[in-house]
Amino acid sequence: MFSQSYYLIRSRTDGSYLAAYPKLSDDQARSPEHGYVLLFQEQYDALGYLNKFAGEMSDRFVTELISGSQLKPLLDRWGYKGFAIVQDPLIPTMEFLSKG
Repeated sequence: MFSQSYYLIRSRTDGSYLAAYPKLSDDQARSPEHGYVLLFQEQYDALGYLNKFAGEMSDRFVTELISGSQLKPLLDRWGYKGFAIVQDPLIPTMEFLSKG
């Protein structure tokens, strides 16, 4: 995992990363400590995900390439719970990894 590079989707508005959030109770607000940053192995997978699930808003996002060695510092800086490696962007199928 740390020897590969991944594509992330980042908001042009506030710089935050697109993340998956497990189902929270109604009184819990979404916050980075509950989120899993989405990782894509190919840029076309990230763009396909955006086109399918946020087509009309896709211009508000940008893809960003990150090396595996930058993953842990990203979690530490933003406070996310872990990563969700997107296996199939159109269904979507994800593998969740929490930081230890």
